[in-house]
Order: sequence, then C-alpha cells, then structure tokens
Amino acid sequence: MPLFMDVHNIEGGVLAADVAGAHAADLATQDAHGVNYLRYWVDEAAGKIFCLVDAPDADAANTVHREAHGLVADEIYPVSEHS
Repeated sequence: MPLFMDVHNIEGGVLAADVAGAHAADLATQDAHGVNYLRYWVDEAAGKIFCLVDAPDADAANTVHREAHGLVADEIYPVSEHS
C-alpha cells in the first residue's frame, strides 16, 4: 500500500498526551478502512502533528481521523521510504 505523511496544524499548541489519545482512537478505527497508522511526531509548542500512514489512498487516511476524533489533516503527502 502507499505511504502518506499528513500534517496537522493546531493553533495555540498541542499536548503530546492529547495526541497520544487521538492516535489510540485512530488505531481503534483504522481496520475498518484498510489503513495502518504507523508512527507520529509532535511539536507541542508549534502545534504541529505529523502522522505516517499506510493507506489505500489519502481519503481513507483522512476518513479514519474524521471518524476517530474529527481532527483531519491540513495537508497530506504521498511519500516513499528510503534508508
């Protein structure tokens, strides 16, 4: 499946603990859409969240976010992994 990196911009900052809760909700929702959220990164002060997801397409990845917690990505990019 294709890999995507999505970006969330949260005005005023974000707490890593809140992001962990949202990620757990993604994990509980993802199977119904054939999606696998792999990792995420947080910049608390800047209010930035980055999610790496294996998904059939960008819409499926955003559907999981929408159903799990309502925080859809502001941007989503197809990416490929390299070492």
